[in-house]
Amino acid sequence: MTGARIRGDGDRERRRDRDARADAGRYVDEEEYEEVSAAEAAREGLRQIVGLTGKDPLGITSIQPTDDGWLVGVEVVEDHRIPASTDLLGLYEVELDMTGSLLGYRRSRRYQRGKGD
Repeated sequence: MTGARIRGDGDRERRRDRDARADAGRYVDEEEYEEVSAAEAAREGLRQIVGLTGKDPLGITSIQPTDDGWLVGVEVVEDHRIPASTDLLGLYEVELDMTGSLLGYRRSRRYQRGKGD
């Protein structure tokens, strides 16, 4: 079996064994992974935002399936203030693949507690 680099694949190599048609086009390091449930994706999205931003989480605000995985909405405290009713909150969207791995995130909104929709 010989491997050839494909542009954009990083360190992964494609299999070139023409006799193994079932494995044609699969990555050498690709294995069968179990897809995560909505609840697991929500927990993972929350965990990722806390780890990346260091902000205090308030909770999951939304979760929806996408073609590539999950889109999870997470609300966090951006800035603690006194009184707490004036805290600044942030709403983050976390994009996960079907296995729960982080694809990306962004803050979609920032607002004062009590002044939301």
